[in-house]
Amino acid sequence: MNINFGKILVLFVVLPFVELYLLLQLSDATSPLFTFVTIISTGLVGAFFAKQQGQKVFASIQAELQLGRLPGDNLLHGLCVLLGGILLLTPGLISDTVGMLLLLPLSRLWFTKLIKRQFSGLLQREVVRIYPTYNETPKQCWSVMEDDDQQHPYSE
Repeated sequence: MNINFGKILVLFVVLPFVELYLLLQLSDATSPLFTFVTIISTGLVGAFFAKQQGQKVFASIQAELQLGRLPGDNLLHGLCVLLGGILLLTPGLISDTVGMLLLLPLSRLWFTKLIKRQFSGLLQREVVRIYPTYNETPKQCWSVMEDDDQQHPYSE
């Protein structure tokens, strides 16, 4: 997979400087104590909310598996909850905002649709390939479709 160096540079170098700048601006506009309390409180609230949402998603995954269905959407929700929790534990205003959006169920739907679209594009460009496994008969493969709500089986 082609990883763009510019994206990595922005993610690990530029974004932390922007986060630090925003925290310093918040500290100047309010007080250092307020900024410190904001950082600590978003981390605590984020950890609590990530745990709560994570338990709900885990229960949904278990329910899907008990019904014999693939928990594809719920796994994506779990990924979003995990990333949101990590971002909320990271000090910064941008990371806290994105982290909270990843934890909220309604905005998380948008992120899961975005992930599906990106993955579908990778499959169509054949950057990622999925090969079925064969025992005695071909197993069903599942494709990610654009309608986001349904997974459609097809046989190889």
